[in-house]
Amino acid sequence: MTIALLGVVVMQLYYIKQAYNLNSQLFEQNVNQALSAVVSKVQRRYAYKHYNKKDFEWRNQRLKDRSNQIQAIANLKEQQIKDERRRHLAQQKRIIDDLNFQDSVIRAEFLYPSIVSETEYVALGDQAKTPLNYDVNIGLDADFNMVGGNMRKSFKPESAKTFTMRPSKLPDSIRYLAYSKVDGRPYKISLASVDGALLAKFKSEDALAERRYQQALKQLESDTLGLYNTADVNVVEEAAKEMHNVNEPLTQRISKDVLDTLIKKELLNKNITLNYDFWVKLANRDSILYSKASNPISEVLPSNTFKTTLFNDIIRDPGMLYLSFPEKNAAIFGNMSANMASSAVLLLVLIFIFSYTLFTILKQKKISEMKSDFINNMTHEFKTPVATIMIASEALKDPEVVEDKSRIKRLAGIIYDENVRLGNHIERVLSIARLEKKELQLERNEVDMNDLIVVVADSMSLQLQKKDAEVTLDLNATDCIILGDELHLSNMIFNLIDNANKYSQDVPKIMISTRNTAKSLIIEVADQGIGMTKDHTKRIFDQFYRVPTGNLHDVKGFGLGLNYVQDIVTQMNGTIKVQSEKDKGTVFIITLPLHK
Repeated sequence: MTIALLGVVVMQLYYIKQAYNLNSQLFEQNVNQALSAVVSKVQRRYAYKHYNKKDFEWRNQRLKDRSNQIQAIANLKEQQIKDERRRHLAQQKRIIDDLNFQDSVIRAEFLYPSIVSETEYVALGDQAKTPLNYDVNIGLDADFNMVGGNMRKSFKPESAKTFTMRPSKLPDSIRYLAYSKVDGRPYKISLASVDGALLAKFKSEDALAERRYQQALKQLESDTLGLYNTADVNVVEEAAKEMHNVNEPLTQRISKDVLDTLIKKELLNKNITLNYDFWVKLANRDSILYSKASNPISEVLPSNTFKTTLFNDIIRDPGMLYLSFPEKNAAIFGNMSANMASSAVLLLVLIFIFSYTLFTILKQKKISEMKSDFINNMTHEFKTPVATIMIASEALKDPEVVEDKSRIKRLAGIIYDENVRLGNHIERVLSIARLEKKELQLERNEVDMNDLIVVVADSMSLQLQKKDAEVTLDLNATDCIILGDELHLSNMIFNLIDNANKYSQDVPKIMISTRNTAKSLIIEVADQGIGMTKDHTKRIFDQFYRVPTGNLHDVKGFGLGLNYVQDIVTQMNGTIKVQSEKDKGTVFIITLPLHK
């Protein structure tokens, strides 16, 4: 049983150890995963910070370039309008100059040229409608050169016209009415307001100017469009260049508050709510940059500390992040509290059962030994009267004894006394058995205990005189009436006086006293005998138990008397106590309720 119990204890301890190791490994795995997530987020935040910075710069540059482009396009359009206006003015000037040149030619070749409207020009060809009347008188020489003469004309225009040199308001053709220098005859002259070749040249100039404008506009738009298409690539490249800046210190790459927030968040994601300390050191130098530690950080890392690099840099210092959990073991055991409590309860139950089993085995062993002693004592007690009766019976068979009536009377008395003795022994054993089975019915009568004690002491006078015992009665109880069974109460007093007489080496000195309390009668039976140790006093009321002290162990008895006394007192709602000291004596104190 002991080996099995130790095996169970060892297995439970092994199970607890394995559970602790498993929980510890799971905790370390979760912490390492949380650290990896923290490092990943730190690196992403660092990259995003630089990308965001460059993206902001590029957005501002885009806005600036777009604004410049819009301004450039506006300037281009404004310049195109100005150029177009200047070109049209120049073209108008050329048209006017060409018209003036042709007008001067007409005026040089003809007399009195005047501009007429289209209606008048058409009317000049119809004699019925023409408003022109003329009378020519010219003098000519031999060579038909005009040397003199006069011309009288009568022309009635519809209205006075003035030649306006504004090409936008000129008709397609300018009509003249002029007179020949030779014969003074009127001529209709038609002059195109814009020469065809000149008009073609103007169109060519306009087309060329428009083409140049469109090319310049397209160039302006294409310059900014190319920038937009490569903006993202440039942002990433520029951000990557800044991220690999050798001179950027670690403190600018990550802040303490951000790091603390990320650690706390990732630990909560892993259901880790322990208090933690962390610090950041340079990997290449023993220099602490950030710390959140309850205790000063020593050169030797504290237990339950985890570490990892913050950045995957080769050129720059990558930085080391340390994370410590001072309360890790307590937390792991706290998580195992239910399992450990159940294991502890089971172990306690097993230990209790084991202890109780051993206690029961040892108790049964002692009871068995006491029963063996009881049987031996009972055999001896029964053997003596049986042998006496046998001898007396054999003596009665002798003819000489039969004739002697006095001897017959004495032998009959011996047989009777021994039978009474055997009956008392048997009755005592049966009474104990009935008390155990609760089959013994006690009578409830008023009993004067002072008188009962005197009667019992007087009945034991012959037995006490054999050892010259001194019995002192100190019956001071004024109220000594109780409700009980007189027979069993007398047996109770008899057993206590008998024990005091038997367990005294010298002359027995027995003192019996009574006294009252408010509701009880107290009976004390004291002797100055061999006494008992504390271990024996604890078991003195056990059935079959006898104090094994030297040769006094051979004192006759079954070990049932005190157990019988206790049962009688208990059934009468009383209590019994014993006070004893080795070699100084014993006092039995009985407390019985008074009858009111």
